[in-house]
Amino acid sequence: MATTGILLDERFRRHATGEGHPESPARLRVIQEALDSAGLLRSCQRIEPAPAADATLQLVHTHDYLTRLDAACRQGYPYIDVPDSTICPESFDIARLAAGGVIAAARQVARGELRRAFCAVRPPGHHAEADRSMGFCLLNNIALAACVLKAEFKYDRLLIVDFDVHHCNGTQHTFDADPSVLVISLHAHPNYMYPGTGFEDEAGVGRGHGYTMNIPFLPGATDDEYRAAFTDRIIPAVARYAPQMVLVSAGFDAHEDDPLGNLSLSDEIFAWMTKTLVDLAERHAQGRLLSALEGGYDAGVLARCVPEHVRLLAE
Repeated sequence: MATTGILLDERFRRHATGEGHPESPARLRVIQEALDSAGLLRSCQRIEPAPAADATLQLVHTHDYLTRLDAACRQGYPYIDVPDSTICPESFDIARLAAGGVIAAARQVARGELRRAFCAVRPPGHHAEADRSMGFCLLNNIALAACVLKAEFKYDRLLIVDFDVHHCNGTQHTFDADPSVLVISLHAHPNYMYPGTGFEDEAGVGRGHGYTMNIPFLPGATDDEYRAAFTDRIIPAVARYAPQMVLVSAGFDAHEDDPLGNLSLSDEIFAWMTKTLVDLAERHAQGRLLSALEGGYDAGVLARCVPEHVRLLAE
């Protein structure tokens, strides 16, 4: 029986973002300790990451950007493109390892070696565009995994659900014109939250029109509003699309305790969303589900919500 995989590697902590940066190595220490305390590191199958190859990275990112990012890290620049995207000399290597780990997990789920997987990686990925870094993100982990699944497994109906408080601009733009990937993002309203994209009328372009669904929430939105969005919009859309695999960008920064968010979600809704996504994967995608960590900057929230997320994936 295929089991649940977990990707967690101490090397991801070597992406040093500097004192006071919210996307810090401490996030993974908190997650690892919480998963260990919950017994989940013992019950899940460990996934070994390997760096993604240049040719694989170029499924999403331009050669010029990858060259520029590599050089900026090696030359000791403090950040790339925007001050939020802090880097250190090892950052490109660690980002490549994170992307390769998420891709390895996706392959194992697609091959049936794992039923589901959670990837506790950093740096996060969903803001990274083809040609630049944005918002703490260097390489777009989930978009790269989707591109590999399309290329190697010939999937033509992939679902990406992103519940990070920030809109997944990089992921959306990767698949804007692509009907083989349905991108659904629940996030704080772009009028009030970085990166200022993800309005409801952003619905894809060309052949991809109708395959992007943005669901923005006004400040202070609660669990009930998220439940309604799933019940009224997401579950019916997924049923119509019938995806072959579900990919989740799991950010925990829409929680009411998060210092960077402006929504009022509780622990319970993250568990409910996880259960709902697992159910959708079981109903439409033979159970195939891959989840990758994005945001979440409160230690207590990560310590509670991530183990519950993994526990529900492993049920």
